[in-house]
Amino acid sequence: MSNLAILGGKPLRTKPFSPWPQYTRADIDRVVKVVESRHWGGFPVPSPHAAEFATRFAQLHGAKHALCLANGTVALLVAAQSLGLKFGDEVIVPAYTWDGTAVAILQVGAVPVFVDVDPDTYCLDPKAVRDAITPRTRAILPVHLAMRFADMNSLLAIAKEKNLLVIEDCAHAHGGQFQSRGAGAGGDAGCFSFQESKLMTAGEGGLVLTNRLDCYEGLQTIVNCGRPSLTDQCQGKFLGANYRMTELQAALLLGQLERWPELCRKRTRQAALLTQALSGLPQVRPLPPQAGLTRETIYNYVFQYRPKGPAPSRDLFVAALEAEGVPCDGRFYEPVYRSDLFFVTPQNSPQLVMGRDQPIDYSKCHCPVSERAAYQEAVWLPQFLLLGKESDLQEIVAAVEKVVSNLPELAKADPKLAGLKACSRALRAKMERAKNH
Repeated sequence: MSNLAILGGKPLRTKPFSPWPQYTRADIDRVVKVVESRHWGGFPVPSPHAAEFATRFAQLHGAKHALCLANGTVALLVAAQSLGLKFGDEVIVPAYTWDGTAVAILQVGAVPVFVDVDPDTYCLDPKAVRDAITPRTRAILPVHLAMRFADMNSLLAIAKEKNLLVIEDCAHAHGGQFQSRGAGAGGDAGCFSFQESKLMTAGEGGLVLTNRLDCYEGLQTIVNCGRPSLTDQCQGKFLGANYRMTELQAALLLGQLERWPELCRKRTRQAALLTQALSGLPQVRPLPPQAGLTRETIYNYVFQYRPKGPAPSRDLFVAALEAEGVPCDGRFYEPVYRSDLFFVTPQNSPQLVMGRDQPIDYSKCHCPVSERAAYQEAVWLPQFLLLGKESDLQEIVAAVEKVVSNLPELAKADPKLAGLKACSRALRAKMERAKNH
């Protein structure tokens, strides 16, 4: 029988890792008080808990203003609206990101233009950004991905030179600090998600940071059905909707904010140990250190599968690693232009056609670094793997070492095993959801 669990051997690890989300008795007490108050919603804006959380979150990141709202995709949409993006404006977006980054731009009527990412950070490549600028370009949308930051110094310099807006997607970057700036505080707006897997979570939710009063007042108006902001100094008028965050969500986030320093230190410490250990293994490569990263934030720990010579696919490598008891993913993201979820046509997005000789055809996009990351190279480990004991890390490293030591045997396996393992993960997740409901 094979030594590898995916081929019938014994898994290296069978016990679960640290649970996520994490909570304390104080979180339960705070939520109970909100329930007993009978004020559960988000009106008026900002509601008390949401106002407190937004103020403290802005202070953590060094921004003047923050506003809580429904979720991270809405944060991007509302930030774009409040900053005045117009129908047909082009927004430069990294190809290697979550679909919602680009979909939010489409929903505001603008046009996402996909460019490639840096091979060592998987974040927006400034040179690719410069090459993609056209007379229609109005904004740059960098995404701080997994455990690295986009090069904001370079992107802000380009934006200043070309008179472009900068909207940061910080869904992975809660509390991070890079190049002497807090995440989301360097551009015109910074957008965060509090979806259940994120580093601070209320199950769902979002927030926008900004240093611009006009943007902040616009945000308040748009999320609150078009009502004027509290100060209304800029007297901006916007078509609004109800994108408010509830008090129940904000109450949970206050507890998340209180626990964040402890959990951030633990992730940072454990990630450094994991990098040191993986650096000594063949066939894999941790992401190199990033100069200027002064406060790390690790939504997922990412390393690269770099086999030398003929070898099994990255997807089969990931399936084998997961079979050893280490939760992981390879196709965590695809280039958005190849994603099944990115269903965009001239009919549902007429901005791709109007005013153009030829409609934009995303099937012709080609970003080689993003495609290599998505289909050949990147391995994503969820952040909760870093919240346990050092022995957990040792077992992760041992599992990686076990798989890379048996690559020749794994290469002989049926490639369909990777797909079967993915289906198994989906089935387990479906059964877990059914159990919880």
